[in-house]
Amino acid sequence: MKTFDIVTVGHFAIDQIVTSGFSYKQMLGGPPAYVSLAAGKLGARVGVISVIGEDFPEAYINFLQKNNIDLFGVGMVDNDVTTSFVLEYYNGKRILWLDNLGPKILLEDLPNDFSAKNIHVAPIAGEIAPEVVRELRERTDILSLDPQGFLREFSVNGRTSLKNMLSPSVLEQIDVYKSSSEEIRAVTGLRSLEMAMKKIREFGVKTVVVTMGTGGAAVLFDDTFRKVPAYMSKTIVDPTGAGDTFAGAFLAEYVKGKDAVWCACVGSAMASFKVETVGPYSLPEKEAVYERAQLLLAKCMHTKTHNEL
Repeated sequence: MKTFDIVTVGHFAIDQIVTSGFSYKQMLGGPPAYVSLAAGKLGARVGVISVIGEDFPEAYINFLQKNNIDLFGVGMVDNDVTTSFVLEYYNGKRILWLDNLGPKILLEDLPNDFSAKNIHVAPIAGEIAPEVVRELRERTDILSLDPQGFLREFSVNGRTSLKNMLSPSVLEQIDVYKSSSEEIRAVTGLRSLEMAMKKIREFGVKTVVVTMGTGGAAVLFDDTFRKVPAYMSKTIVDPTGAGDTFAGAFLAEYVKGKDAVWCACVGSAMASFKVETVGPYSLPEKEAVYERAQLLLAKCMHTKTHNEL
């Protein structure tokens, strides 16, 4: 039986990125790539359950395997495509377009012969059904969720926007919740970040994490609310995948039993390296990440960011 620290479930993607800095780049994308690469850099044993189409480049597969990501649960569907997005960045804002939608991840796509300390559910286009989440709940001690793919709706031309979560009951299965501030407000309908995080906790979620870009991150655990600053990178080259990179680093520390604030500092540190380079290809080794994380932790200890709810 294969054993892992973290198994990510969701679609790989083929990302087509357009910015004012460079006209066009096509690259590997999707939460399984960014989460696994970030966690793997911190020593986690990582695997992926996903479905891809015939158009998924062999070079991406070679890169993932070279970085010790086990593709034991990745299936290729003949005569189908991989989920693909066009990401346009202008003046600090992103417009997301769905270009191709790959096949759904079904119960029969879940391998039986594995165990994982943490399974991370990370859809990007509604590809994971609630019954798959319920089955995954039975497979791990820590089930985490990034709900972004449950919150997206697509116009006829593929433009992506946020909607309310279709199946809030999914939250009842979750131990660790991670999303952006915009997404948690879409899930809960609450504008106050603290109140929205507390609402997620009411479903039985143990740890709630919200990322806020340059505003840092917030963590709610054991009825304690903490804010973690962002590490301010000198140059932001490509923010694609920063949230998933944060999640991978956070979870790599979380499965070791580390304090949630430290986990968020490591997540923020890893994300700061991500935005400094294009794509998922140049994440640093753990020593550099921990150095930045220690600086963030020191800031946490010297500022009044602790509130009892």
